[in-house]
Amino acid sequence: MTKRSTFDAALQELKEKLMAMVSVSQKALNDAIDALKKQDLEKADQIIENDKHINEMERDINELAIITILKQQPVASDLRRLIVALKISSDVERIGDIAVNIAKSVKFIGTEPHVKPIVHIPEMAAVVNEMLNNSLHAFHNDDIEEAKRIAQTDDRVDELQGQIIQELVTLMGEKPEYTNQITQLSFITRNLERAGDHITNIAENILYSVKGVRVDLNY
Repeated sequence: MTKRSTFDAALQELKEKLMAMVSVSQKALNDAIDALKKQDLEKADQIIENDKHINEMERDINELAIITILKQQPVASDLRRLIVALKISSDVERIGDIAVNIAKSVKFIGTEPHVKPIVHIPEMAAVVNEMLNNSLHAFHNDDIEEAKRIAQTDDRVDELQGQIIQELVTLMGEKPEYTNQITQLSFITRNLERAGDHITNIAENILYSVKGVRVDLNY
């Protein structure tokens, strides 16, 4: 096997590991929202426990990238792809952490009846989920146009966050006995907004990987 083909094989393995990590983090995020809707405290505990698997996946990716750099001594464009993979894995790991944060909020709310039907937070989560799916597609196909559209979708996440927070502030005045739950719902909304920011970072790194220039999509 030539040095080039060896590097390509390592890069493909890295890509597959990263896509698997995205899928696991995405499931954790979706499960956290499901646990919120159903007040499923056992599922919340499972999400928290499973976070160590996401952390292990990130470590595997880091080790593979570092070993590849040391052994292959890649040229600038190839080195850029490896560095981007490391940066993306960091953002994906943070999305896993966000799922854990939401699960912890679910546990804080416990079995207290919901102050209102849980509708808009899952709607916000669905947009984040769409962004994550699109980032997976863009990364797999080096699709820079798809990456640019992800940032536009993040604007919708920000809009929904603003609407939900405004609604929660109103509820705080009307039903102060639900202050703890309303606070946790606010935390969940903030965490989903942060997830959107991390996915936008992924989109920026996809652009950098393909084009070799930094583009700020958070404008």
